[in-house]
Parts: sequence; structure tokens; C-alpha cells
Amino acid sequence: MSPFAPAAESLRVGLFPNVTHAHALVAKSFSREGRGWFEERVGLPIEWFVFNAGPSAMEAIFARSIDFTYVGPSPAVNAYARANGRDIRVVAGAMRGGEALVVRGDTITKVEDFRDKTIATPQLGNTQDVECRAWLINNGIRVTLVGGDARVLPTANPDILLLFQQGKLDAAWTVEPWVSRLLDEAGGRIFLEPESTVTTVLAAREDFLTKNPEVARKLVAAHQELTRWIRDHPEEAQRRVRDELSALTRKEISLALIQQAWTRLRFDDTISAEPFQTFLDQARLVGFLRAKIDLSKIVWTPP
Repeated sequence: MSPFAPAAESLRVGLFPNVTHAHALVAKSFSREGRGWFEERVGLPIEWFVFNAGPSAMEAIFARSIDFTYVGPSPAVNAYARANGRDIRVVAGAMRGGEALVVRGDTITKVEDFRDKTIATPQLGNTQDVECRAWLINNGIRVTLVGGDARVLPTANPDILLLFQQGKLDAAWTVEPWVSRLLDEAGGRIFLEPESTVTTVLAAREDFLTKNPEVARKLVAAHQELTRWIRDHPEEAQRRVRDELSALTRKEISLALIQQAWTRLRFDDTISAEPFQTFLDQARLVGFLRAKIDLSKIVWTPP
């Protein structure tokens, strides 16, 4: 760190109330108990900020309201492109899997059946939104921001569940625990489940990394240690995720729901630039990005 750069006094970390953000939920659970996982290993207080989906978290990064965030890869790529390769860096992987395209009842049995249907995603430009649009286009179903052969409707996850139950949605591409809730509470059925796709990474503000590289290294090491702990203590991790989601949503979440969602998760803290090329290609395909982007610096390399 430059001798003229102010030292970090706390870390502001973003997360979403999704099981695919299990790292953050477990760490936040420790924080609530007063024995924070990151606090003890980094040596700084942690301030947690909750977002509905990735684009909102990226806006907070640009506004310098947060320093790190767990986020999907598509919003990270979009933000990196928007900033011309600056401002955003990915410091670690977190999760693969934990997402699915869920259809209502037996109305959709093949790809062609998605024509003239309404498919919900968590937020415009988030990972599942981009994946959904790209998948439809690649299967010959034209979609635009306002229409096309099928309608993609960005909708907050709690509203997706309600609209699904009311029969106002034909399908939804979303993440856990909402996938399991759509199956259990709304008569949903999994049509497509990309098991190995990167769904969550840990991203950071570039200027924070530049000014506080040692703090960042400690946080990444603590995140990697947490990955191992979650793998070794699945029952306690599931309980902590359940408790934290219940606290965040102010609604009791069943442990059985978390256990069901857990079967679709693949904890993986490794990261490289290669997976982001797929998401960049998808963003271009659906029209969210136009310019050519060099992804060689999207993954942070500690000095």
C-alpha cells in the first residue's frame, strides 16, 4: 500500500439472500454471533449490504458504497466492460450450479413450447437473465428487451414465486432457494439445470485492491478457508444459511428447503478469466454489450 493511501478501517461487503451466496450467509451468521469469520482473519469490522441481484451490487461498487461483493459473473463482466476494464476485479470464485430453468406444470415439454410464453428472471442484466435470453436465442426463439417470440420478464425472486403460484408466469430461470420453492410451493418442474456454470464470484473495487492489497489477500484467504469449512461442516453450514436467510427475509425458512437446495450447489473458490468469456459472448448475443473487451485483467493478481 502506498504510504500516502489511507488504511481501510472496515470492509463493506455485499451479498444476496440466495443459497448460492452461502459463503456470505455463513460469514454473516458468524458476524451476528459476534465472532465474525472475516473479522477475526482480516482484523477489520465487516459491514454487510444486501442486494436483490448483481446489477444493483455493481452500481454500489461504482458508487464506492461497498468494497467487495458476492455477485454473479454476468454483472461483473458487464460492469468491467462498462468501465473499460477498470474499477471491477474478480478476486475469487465461490459457487457453481444452484440455478435452473423451472417450468409450470406440464405446459412446456420442449424448447419450441417457450414461444409466446413469459419467463421470469431475477433482474435485468443479472446472470440468469443473460443466460436465459442467450439460451432462447441459441434455440431459435427471438427475444428483445420489450418482446419477441417469448417474453423475458425481470422480476424480484419473491414476486416470481407469487406470480408462479398465481399462474401468471410460464417459467422462471432463477437460483436457490427459489428453485426449490418453485418446485415445492408452486408446482414447478425443472426443464434445464446447468450444473457446472459459475453462479457466484467474489468481486472488488479495483482502487480498494490497489490501496489495500494486504487486506484483500487476507480476505481472499479467509474466503478460501471458509470454502473448506463449509465442505467439511455441511450440516452446520446449512443451519447457518437457514438462520441467516430467515433473519434477512423475516420469514422462517425450513431446514429441509436448504438441504434440498444444497444438493444443487458446487462450492468452488478457484477462478480464471476463461469462464467470463462465455458470459461476455452471451451479453453480446443478447445485445447488452457491443464493444470488444479484453478480459485479461478481470481476475485480480495480487502484487
